[in-house]
Amino acid sequence: MSTPRILLCGDVLGRLNQLFKRVQSVNKSAGPFDALFCVGQFFPDSAEQLEEFTDYIEGGGGRSQIPLPTYFIGDYGVAAPKVLSTASRNSANLGFKMDGFKICDNLFWLRGSGKFTLHGLSVVYLSGRQSSNGQHFGTYSQDDVDALRALAEEPGVVDLFLTNEWPSGVTNRASASDIPAGFLDTTGSDSSVSELVAEIKPRYHFAGTKGVFYAREPYSNVDAVHVTRFFGLAMVGNKDKQKFIHAISPTPASTMSAAEISMKPPNTTLSPYTLVVDKTALEEVTKRSTASVSDSQYWRYDVSHKRHKSGSGEGNKLCFKFIYSGSCPRGEKCNFQHDMDAREQYLGGVCLDFLIKGKCERGPDCNFKHNLQNEGESHSRRRRGSENDNGNRSKECWFCLSSPNVESHLIISIGEFYYCALPKGPLVQDHVLVIPIEHAPCTLSLTQQSNSELVKFQNSLKLYYKNRGKEAILFEWISKRSSHANIQVVIVNVFRCLMK
Repeated sequence: MSTPRILLCGDVLGRLNQLFKRVQSVNKSAGPFDALFCVGQFFPDSAEQLEEFTDYIEGGGGRSQIPLPTYFIGDYGVAAPKVLSTASRNSANLGFKMDGFKICDNLFWLRGSGKFTLHGLSVVYLSGRQSSNGQHFGTYSQDDVDALRALAEEPGVVDLFLTNEWPSGVTNRASASDIPAGFLDTTGSDSSVSELVAEIKPRYHFAGTKGVFYAREPYSNVDAVHVTRFFGLAMVGNKDKQKFIHAISPTPASTMSAAEISMKPPNTTLSPYTLVVDKTALEEVTKRSTASVSDSQYWRYDVSHKRHKSGSGEGNKLCFKFIYSGSCPRGEKCNFQHDMDAREQYLGGVCLDFLIKGKCERGPDCNFKHNLQNEGESHSRRRRGSENDNGNRSKECWFCLSSPNVESHLIISIGEFYYCALPKGPLVQDHVLVIPIEHAPCTLSLTQQSNSELVKFQNSLKLYYKNRGKEAILFEWISKRSSHANIQVVIVNVFRCLMK
């Protein structure tokens, strides 16, 4: 399988003719390329460029065509609200779509924040820019940031991270000779992006907005073996002829060996984000209230508490991390509900704010559903039912390691995602169970990385029994009543089978 070939460009500013002329030239000489990602402002700066822009957006009928799948995160500029509002109302864009809302053929808007896989590459993005004016388009929200912080706890390595603005402090520890002339870290930079990239630890980070090209030396990450490469891309058609398009062909991290992914070029520096913050940043930090500082200690897992400063105990609140990703590293220590029903509603396209807060400030402009998908059952009744049902789920489940009912003396081996145990009532001698540590109804709902560990357990058991002249038959028991997945490993004697 060939490695994916990806193009990336800086602020388009509606100059689609120039962009795609360059794309076609690069595609002809070094392609074909699989996709194009655009960072920085995508829409025009003035109404004078709208006709050129509209020729592509309204494609078909002899108008201009977009030559390859193109994704953008710079959802601001002239005509952005109109175009994006229309796309949001399109029935094809309803539901949970992290891989882009279709604007027209081969053009996709990556809205808010999210993570998806494209040609084997793990792609994470933050759309819009930082702002406090509450604009519906062109800015990211605290929810978008919190979602990425939750994703940072997911297993696996992120290949690409896309932001519009540069991370503050990215030139720390960098070679001074490589830093663009006249560079100002305070303009077009964002401290929130710095915090996110330090947590996400992508292999590649691309940003626009500053209008210059900058390829920083690779830098090492804290608590990770791989390096990160940052690229700042210039504007399309800039007068200084700075590089606005860049090509990469990375092998997906999920297919790389440990030796490959841990290779460090000789010019690798320490992380620019581990330096002591400068005086300006310190002043900003000291302005925060004691409460907000206390809250920040738990942003990785319990971001929902930021939205619930009033009301009764925390036991009535949903864990944002669990709803968003399906798991929570804090497990039983988490102070918030791990509601599987709420997660299923979220995956079915129900608005996250509606689930957690009971309301959504976006109202009719929200692209997600504001009703629970359960044939007329009211929101309050659904929440009460899930509270009663899920509060004791892990305590009552035989297979949850955190449950007081777990038979620990039957456990054989515990991995990172699965454990192996003997059944309480074996079907045959040497009957074994392989059980996911996460409380999930079936193994199909678990991550690819956990599946790799499952395969290792299965292969080890098969080899063990083969050396004893036996064969293992593995099957998963799934029913509407089952709440915790389990794989049955039943043994047959090869010699006896051959005799019969």
